[in-house]
Amino acid sequence: MTLILNLLWFVLGGWAAGLSWLISAVLLALTIVGLPWAQAAIRIGLFTFFPFGRQVVDRRALGRRDLGTGSLGCLLNVIWFVLGGWYIALTHLVLGVILLIPIVTIPFALQHFKLAGIALAPIGKEVVEV
Repeated sequence: MTLILNLLWFVLGGWAAGLSWLISAVLLALTIVGLPWAQAAIRIGLFTFFPFGRQVVDRRALGRRDLGTGSLGCLLNVIWFVLGGWYIALTHLVLGVILLIPIVTIPFALQHFKLAGIALAPIGKEVVEV
């Protein structure tokens, strides 16, 4: 079932959303200052292509301790949120609410809510298989 949902998601716009995240990652990397956020944008972009059957978890929950899970990661998430993370999350939230209207698209709405959550604070997160 996840294969079918992932294929439908990809064909009906997942490719565009994932590609926009990857383009953003390249632009962030070109600025040099945006390198920490570029890694997060790549992770989100690859997740956006095929989100069904995967979820986003905090790396601390996986037992990993690194710069992204500490106070530096918190600071980077605050900067991300202030400079545009809230706007990206709001976009996914609005798309999710719109997709709740037709019953058939509820699974896609739930994926947009998942993307809104990771768009708020992507540093220190990891994508894992369910």
